[in-house]
Amino acid sequence: MVFFEFDKAELTADAQQVLTQAAEAFQKGGQVSILVQGHADRAGADAYNQKLSERRAQAAKAFLQSKGLSADAIKTEAFGESKPLVDTADGVREPQNRRVEIKVAE
Repeated sequence: MVFFEFDKAELTADAQQVLTQAAEAFQKGGQVSILVQGHADRAGADAYNQKLSERRAQAAKAFLQSKGLSADAIKTEAFGESKPLVDTADGVREPQNRRVEIKVAE
């Protein structure tokens, strides 16, 4: 799992480190696919947060591709603010909800 700054889809240095480790594990483990799921917090409009979560998932996918993973092996999904890690009221900024989750399948 990697986290993002408020209203950003750029990968932080910490996020890049986690994604590098995920790419290495994927390449060593013999898995056939990886799922990248983008999320947003509840600050802002639903439609905007959906697009933001899509941009976050695409940023993670592009980084994984830069580490040698095939685009065909990476599926992306985006959930906007619909699947928070931490439940909050609408309009609340929550750092843990601004994330991309990486799931590796065999």
